[in-house]
Amino acid sequence: MKFLASLIPAFLASTAIAAPSRQERAAARFNRRDALRNSNPLQASDLEELRLANANESHVSYSSNWAGAVLIGSGYKSVTGTITVPTPKKPSSGSSSTQYAASAWVGIDGDTCASAILQTGVDFYIKGSTISFDAWYEWYPDYAYDFTGITVKAGDQIKMTVTATSTSAGSAVIQNLTTGKTVTKTFSGETNKLCQTNAEWIVEDFSSGNSLVPFANFGTVTFTGASVSTSSGTTGVSGSEILDIKQGSTVYTSCSTSGSSTVTCSYTG
Repeated sequence: MKFLASLIPAFLASTAIAAPSRQERAAARFNRRDALRNSNPLQASDLEELRLANANESHVSYSSNWAGAVLIGSGYKSVTGTITVPTPKKPSSGSSSTQYAASAWVGIDGDTCASAILQTGVDFYIKGSTISFDAWYEWYPDYAYDFTGITVKAGDQIKMTVTATSTSAGSAVIQNLTTGKTVTKTFSGETNKLCQTNAEWIVEDFSSGNSLVPFANFGTVTFTGASVSTSSGTTGVSGSEILDIKQGSTVYTSCSTSGSSTVTCSYTG
């Protein structure tokens, strides 16, 4: 992998029986990566809540690393979404000698659930004229690992699905609909249990060491066919909390939902 650091698992778990507060939920959100990157919880000071007047009463929160949509409920079994892989660019004020990166993924848990997160997605990298991509899976707090036997390039349609067959077992699947290649990772007997209370469609600025990686201009990432299934059926993204990335005084993303199954995030930094 491209960033060198050891993983330092860190998260806060609430013992209160009441619904988590905004600060508790902020502390529980994870930004994670593989063995060469480290995980940190969001800090409560990173969040500012806004009310959208015409977005189905959805809330918008600013965070330092997550952008996209989070649906909070119970009994979530499977989360899916399809993206067209973007061509990352360096930011307008960026340097051609610096590597920039971003990630798009779907997941179960990691917001109000502080014990585990099941997720899979694609990383985008750019340094100078060199662009590369990784497809990966993870059951946090174990490391994230790259899939082998699959290639990803800009313009490919990638379907991402995570499924929890129980709180300690499940699967992560990446399908390259353009090439017809599918890879799967199966999990079982995981010590850290899922809560099955959060469904996510996220563009992330992940961490290396103790700091966020330089964030790539990812253009626009749109999750289509975004849905979550429970024992009672399948639902879309309506009612999700919207997240945008804000670092310092700069807002880097603009995310929204449309219809019942689309999440769109655009780079604005």
